[in-house]
Amino acid sequence: MAADFLKQHGVDLQEEISKVQFNDTSAPELLGGTKHGQPNAPNAPTRVSHQQITKIKGVILPCRAPDSRWDVFIEGETIASIKPYDPYSVPDDSDPSIINGYNSFLAPSLCHPHIHLDKCFLLSDPKYADLSIEKGDFAEALSLTSQAKARFTTDDLERRGRWLIEESVAAGVTCMRAFVEIDATVGFKCLDAGLKLKEEYRDACEIQICAFAQDPVFSGESAGEGRSLMEEAVRREGVDVVGSTPYVEADEDLMRKNIDWAVETAIQFGKHLDLHLDYNLDEKKEPTVYYVIDALHGQHWMHKNRDKKIVLGHCTRLTLFSRDQWLALRARIDNLSISFVGLPTSDLFMMGKPSAADGGGERVRGTLQVPQMIQQYDIEGAISVNNVGNAFTPQGSCDPLSIASLGVGVYQAGTKRDAEILYECISVRAKEAIGCGDGTAVAMIDGGVANLVGFPQEGSNGRRGRKTLQELIYDPPKRRNTFRKGLLVSSEMTQ
Repeated sequence: MAADFLKQHGVDLQEEISKVQFNDTSAPELLGGTKHGQPNAPNAPTRVSHQQITKIKGVILPCRAPDSRWDVFIEGETIASIKPYDPYSVPDDSDPSIINGYNSFLAPSLCHPHIHLDKCFLLSDPKYADLSIEKGDFAEALSLTSQAKARFTTDDLERRGRWLIEESVAAGVTCMRAFVEIDATVGFKCLDAGLKLKEEYRDACEIQICAFAQDPVFSGESAGEGRSLMEEAVRREGVDVVGSTPYVEADEDLMRKNIDWAVETAIQFGKHLDLHLDYNLDEKKEPTVYYVIDALHGQHWMHKNRDKKIVLGHCTRLTLFSRDQWLALRARIDNLSISFVGLPTSDLFMMGKPSAADGGGERVRGTLQVPQMIQQYDIEGAISVNNVGNAFTPQGSCDPLSIASLGVGVYQAGTKRDAEILYECISVRAKEAIGCGDGTAVAMIDGGVANLVGFPQEGSNGRRGRKTLQELIYDPPKRRNTFRKGLLVSSEMTQ
């Protein structure tokens, strides 16, 4: 009778029971462990208390035989050992720290190496309903975002930020680099919200805060104020990264001043550096990346700030490079800790729009060929979501696996090794790129931090399970269980 009643109200009891594979006996709580009174995110996870886990039984692991099953033992925050699954061991179902993950796929957790926290979900928020896309170009995206920023409030920023963080953790993300804009329009509103959310979700996700100058810091009437605000922001506790956008400056000389200033500021305050760079497909334009590398060498980054990472995002101009140019770039980088982050959803939407006179037939697209950069040229790289639900990237979700899956077609990367590289680019390589490496390898070895994501079998009776990284990348499953430092922090994402 109960099943019939629930079915009348849209709940299939048998289907719900079939989903229970990672046992969660804890009381529901917010991911961040803080009651903030806001509605759940559109694709929010099942909220779970942060249960310490000591063992995950019977899982399938990457880079091992797909018909093998393994027990993963966790001590505190660390993967203590990995042993073959023993189906005849003494039952331990009553121990809440032991999870029966039989037939589930377990892998290192995911990472956003580049995501904008403050301007997410603008297109789906009623507050900004009048700011809709009409042209779909970069100039319009800047204009619509500037108009939205003038309306930002603390409550608004925190609400949308929580949506992004909770959906990301539900997807398996345990660390992210979150950009928050600093300028004369918003002041420190975005930064204050970002720092609050960083603290609120500290147990579920490591959130690096990037103080980001989207607007010019040397061009225009408010440039001086914006630069002063940035220099004040990077002094704030909890700010990890100096970020800037040199290509928005009025001319090439000011663009170089922007780069010199950003490098100098990052060194002065001991921060990571993250630049939006070379966002064009114009072969007549000299790539700015050369000047950045020279500035880093010239200001002795590896002597003064060697423990901090450098990330260069977008860099679509580099897609026009020849083999010789790639080899020359690798030699020029030398020992600098530079990683390039490709942002395919944004790049494909923004790059190569034809003019009205062109008839629309020719659409030259460009996004960094990250797997090729890694495999052929030994250049460090990762891929990321970038924007979610705004005029720069209206399509897509907070799920890094969706970007890796898109990469199969974009990069024509369908081999077993390609799948491993694509997963690394949203996981271990992404973490290393932003300085959040946790000692975990895709091959899952002892001694790494227990930052993990589990993928329960899809459907009833365990059908449609993923047994290899290739299957995972080709067709990402929806249901996830996220573990951070040995804690179960999110369970059973469905969309």
